[in-house]
Amino acid sequence: MKKKVFLVFGTRPEAIKMYPVYKALKKRKNINVKVVITSQHQEMLKQVLEIFNIPADYDLNVMEEKQSLTQITVRVLEGLRAVFQNDRPDLVLVHGDTTTTFSSSLACFYEKIPVGHVEAGLRTFEKFSPYPEEMNRKLTDTLSDIFFVPTKIAKENLMKEGINENAIFVTGNTVVDALLEIVNKNIDFELPFKGGYKVIVVTAHRRENWGKPMESI
Repeated sequence: MKKKVFLVFGTRPEAIKMYPVYKALKKRKNINVKVVITSQHQEMLKQVLEIFNIPADYDLNVMEEKQSLTQITVRVLEGLRAVFQNDRPDLVLVHGDTTTTFSSSLACFYEKIPVGHVEAGLRTFEKFSPYPEEMNRKLTDTLSDIFFVPTKIAKENLMKEGINENAIFVTGNTVVDALLEIVNKNIDFELPFKGGYKVIVVTAHRRENWGKPMESI
């Protein structure tokens, strides 16, 4: 019987970094992989799903204007509970440090479903920097069963926190795999100005970049 693995994510960065995982799992004949999106980043997420051709099996559609972290957490918990009641996976894979990541791992804990954390073990050791990401990833690691870390340092961080070494796998960062995939795609885009300019792209959406940090950039 095939093992059922769910990939749960909700933001653009998560989708980019989970694509290589999705692609690898789809090749496994003994695994039935499904994608659950929370749409925490609704429009930006859909752009990535289209580029990488990732179909969503479930969309929790939690996005609401000016909603709080608490509201996102509650909606993800309730949405996943409803999904799990009708379609229970053998394993759920989450990524990184978003509120979707933490909420999904907590939902799995409540339903006693094993969790694998991709990009686990990253730490700044400062509770509110970045906020809420530092605690999101730390709490997710507390709730997880399998850990896929990008570096040996991340592995050491988890071991210092009491995680069994046998549950930790150093895989590198999946964004590299996504980059190698995307450079071979012919994607149409149009610059909002005539050619001849050197182009600098800046993406800075985290809370700690608001205000003076953004002005400095």
